[in-house]
Amino acid sequence: MAIPLVDLKRQYEVIKDEVLENIGKVFGEASFILGPEVSSFEEEFAQFCSTKYCVGVNSGTSALHLALLACDIKEEDEVITVPNTFIATTETISYCGAKIKFVDIDPKTYNIDVSKIKENVTEKTKAIIPVHLYGHPVDMDPILEIAKRYNLKVIEDACQAHGAEYRGRRVGGIGDIGCFSFYPGKNLGAYGDGGAVTTNNEEMAERVRLLRTHGAQEKYTHLIEGYNYRLDTLQAAILRVKLKHLNEWNETRRKHAEFYNELLRNIGVASPYCADYAQHVYHLYVIRTNDRDGLKKFLESNGVFPGIHYPLPLHLQPGYKRLGHKEGDFPISEEYAQKILSLPMFPELRKEEIKEITSLIQRYKG
Repeated sequence: MAIPLVDLKRQYEVIKDEVLENIGKVFGEASFILGPEVSSFEEEFAQFCSTKYCVGVNSGTSALHLALLACDIKEEDEVITVPNTFIATTETISYCGAKIKFVDIDPKTYNIDVSKIKENVTEKTKAIIPVHLYGHPVDMDPILEIAKRYNLKVIEDACQAHGAEYRGRRVGGIGDIGCFSFYPGKNLGAYGDGGAVTTNNEEMAERVRLLRTHGAQEKYTHLIEGYNYRLDTLQAAILRVKLKHLNEWNETRRKHAEFYNELLRNIGVASPYCADYAQHVYHLYVIRTNDRDGLKKFLESNGVFPGIHYPLPLHLQPGYKRLGHKEGDFPISEEYAQKILSLPMFPELRKEEIKEITSLIQRYKG
């Protein structure tokens, strides 16, 4: 039997009755746009993230865009982030007319190298977007210190890190504002697109709330121009069901990671690193190996389907030629893009399947 990177069908079989009951309520109420399920989910997810406010939106991309606008990022401002992330992190900076400023990654965590941020701060720098990549939280304290010194906003890209903790604090409530994606394959995934913004700042929360609905506080009265970025009520109903299971699912992911680590020890691949300050949630289980493409092909030929996150750093993407970057500008990101491989990881993955995957890797490595 094939082993996919993610298998959402297995998860659905576990929660099917709960999901159908909740979406049935939405159909019964016929309140499909910003219905009661949205506000209920916002309250519950804010509590989960230990923040005062949560605003549901239609995608993680929209969450990032609105967070930047809530932080008053505008044309000619500079925003610091990493090249080893999904393009949503940076394209939303461009939406605001601001300039993307890349910093290379830490070789252990794959997150932003905090030691290189300060040297990249200029008079035009207005914000930092640390990306909690693969479910491992960024080392936030040094970033908060830099932000305080230079009066910068900190926008957490927590789109892959639902429930991850930094020194006992949930991500999404550590910086000024946090952004989440509920893309189906995420640790907390909808059955379509969805996202959320979290914050402890009431003014920022209200601005995001206003912007997500055409700039209106009441129907047909528009205080500003906004966007149609609302979280769908049906998706909120599904997310409410899944949120009840998220802590358990994250714990299962950690156990899977421990089992992977044990079986992959001393066979020629680098397993994921977890810092002392971090509680990893393993959205992705990413190994590193010199012959990545060969190993990927071998696994696929034996019914295992890994992924690559991400095969080309953003500074080398054709869409960012205008930034003028070249190979060698961010060497760690470039090197790892050739070596990283995401192995199957989801709560319903069986131990026997992990044994099969690691056995194939061992066979390939000889």
